[in-house]
Amino acid sequence: MIDLVAGYEGIIFDLDGTIADTMPIHYQASQEICNELGFDFPLEYFFSEAGRPTVDVFSDLMKLLGNGQDGVVLATAKEKRFLELLPTVKPVQEVFKVAKFYHGKIPLAIGSGGQKVAVYKTLETLGITGLFESIVSADDVKHHKPYPDTFLQCAKEIGIPPTKCIVFEDGPPGFVAAKSALMGLVNVNDYVISTLKQ
Repeated sequence: MIDLVAGYEGIIFDLDGTIADTMPIHYQASQEICNELGFDFPLEYFFSEAGRPTVDVFSDLMKLLGNGQDGVVLATAKEKRFLELLPTVKPVQEVFKVAKFYHGKIPLAIGSGGQKVAVYKTLETLGITGLFESIVSADDVKHHKPYPDTFLQCAKEIGIPPTKCIVFEDGPPGFVAAKSALMGLVNVNDYVISTLKQ
């Protein structure tokens, strides 16, 4: 994947499912919260919404299922469960190697749809917070993926024009966001198989 970065001056990494193999933990937490209330969290829906804030994902799912549960309450419970499971997280080695290789050579950023506390906790757990000049979470922008705001904020903070940035991303909303920002895009699913998909 290193050759894919040639010609770019900044790299923006999505976090969950891209540089941190948190997707199995996010799904486990989501499923446990839903199961406690007597229904499942659909796996295909989970993958299709990758990168969006948890509150939006749960609120939209309740509408989709015609379920009367409060999406905000469910999302809060899910995030709490996720943080309890977080100590088991591992890096996605293929992407982590890219970040380590380019650290100190060109500016690196994290552009995540996760809540700030979860983003920083994940990076701290992996011991990689110091690799990034910019860390942008769902709490830092008004419009989330698939809007380009997250990645544009990263580019602004690292001082690199959007067209000179390349995004590493695993979720459809993030693909749209990167293209809307006129950035290069690496779909890490072409190189990485999440433990959730094995």
